[in-house]
Amino acid sequence: MSLVSFKTSLRLNNKQKTLAAKHAGTARHAYNWGLQICLAALENQEKIPTAIDLHKKLVREVKSVNQWYCEVSKCAPQEALRHLNTAFKNWLKHKHCSKPKFKKKGIKDSFYLEGSIKISGDQIKIPVFGWVKCDEILPTVKPKNVTISRRADRWFISFRYEINHKQTPKKKEKIGVDLGINALATCSDQTVFKNQKAYRKNQKKLAKLQRQLSRKTKGSKNREKAKIKVAKLHKRISDIRKDATHKLTSFLAKNHSKIIIEDLNVSGMLKNHRLASAIADCGFYEFKRQLMYKTEWYGSQLTIVDRFFPSSQLCSNCNYRQKMPLKERVFKCNNCGFEIDRDFNASINLENWHPDKEYSRNTPSSGGIKACGESNKPGRSSARDSMKQEGSFEAIQLSLLDLNRFD
Repeated sequence: MSLVSFKTSLRLNNKQKTLAAKHAGTARHAYNWGLQICLAALENQEKIPTAIDLHKKLVREVKSVNQWYCEVSKCAPQEALRHLNTAFKNWLKHKHCSKPKFKKKGIKDSFYLEGSIKISGDQIKIPVFGWVKCDEILPTVKPKNVTISRRADRWFISFRYEINHKQTPKKKEKIGVDLGINALATCSDQTVFKNQKAYRKNQKKLAKLQRQLSRKTKGSKNREKAKIKVAKLHKRISDIRKDATHKLTSFLAKNHSKIIIEDLNVSGMLKNHRLASAIADCGFYEFKRQLMYKTEWYGSQLTIVDRFFPSSQLCSNCNYRQKMPLKERVFKCNNCGFEIDRDFNASINLENWHPDKEYSRNTPSSGGIKACGESNKPGRSSARDSMKQEGSFEAIQLSLLDLNRFD
C-alpha cells in the first residue's frame, strides 16, 4: 500500500468561483497575520508561537472582528497557520530553506478543506461548496481532505489515496540512461527521447505577452487580462515539460528491472549562464524524483551513480579514459579508434557501471585497470602514478522489487 496523489481541474460556476476566491483570501490573510506575529516574536527574542496558539489568538482577536471569516470553512485559516509553523521549523532546521515571506494575492492561491467528502463519477462533494463537476472521471475512493488551488484562471482540486501497486513484466534486465539537452534521455538500448524544449519554443511568444503586460496601466482590467495570458502560457510550458517527463519515467520504470542514472549536480550546472536556461528547461531533478517513486510502484530498482563517475570520458569499447570537451558530440577513442555518439557512449558506460570498479585516466581495459590511476604502459615510471588518488564511486540503490504494480 502506498499513497498516490490525484489532481484535476474543476468546473466552477460563478458562485463557486467567488467562494473559492474567498477561501483563498482568508487563508492568505491568516498566513500573513500569523507571519507578522512570528516576526515580532523573533525581534523581541521570544519563542515563536505554535499553530495552535496562533489559531486561538486568531479566533479571539481577528475572527471576532472580521465577520467574513465566518463565510468560509474554518479549515482554510487553520491549515494556513500549520503551513506557517512548518515553514518556520524548516527555516530554523535546514540551511537551504529560506525565511517565510508574506503571500501576495493571485500568486499560488490555495486552501485546504476536510470533512464529509463524496465522489460520484466526475463529480465531488466538498464542504461548503457542495457538488462540483470535474474535467475527468475521479477514482472511486473516499478522501479525508482536499486542497484546492488556482493556476492562471482555472481552479484545481487534489487529494491523496491509498492504492496497491503490482509489479509489471520487464522487457529488459538493465538499462543506462544519460540525460542531456539536445536529447532529453539517451538509453543504452539506442532509444532516444526527444527534448520538447517547451520554454525555448514559446520564448518569443512569452516575451511578446510580457511586453504587452508591462505597457498596461497598473490596476486596470486590461492589465489583469494580460496577466492571465502570461500565466496561461507559463502553465502550458510547465505542462508540456511534465507530460514528457512522466511518459519517459513511466516507460523506464515499467519495462526495465534495473535503471542506472547519474547524480547530476543540477544547481552547479545552472551556474553556467550560457546553458542555464536550456538545463532548467529539461527538468533533470524532476526526472530523478519521479523515477524514485515510480520504481517503487512498478517493482524496479534504481541506481544513482556518483556524479564524479566519468561516463562521458570512458570508451565503452576498451574503457580507455580521455578528455572530452563539451563541444565534441562524437566520442573518438585515442586508444582503439572506436567512434560513437557521445551521449550513447555515456549511457553504455552507465549500464556497465559497477561499484567495485575504479576508473583511471589513460588506462585501457586490455591491459587491466589498476587502482589509483597507475599506468600500464611499458617503460613508464610508476612513482608519479602511484601518487594519484582516485576515489571509489558509490551508488544509492533503491531495491523495491517486492512492491506491486500500479495499473
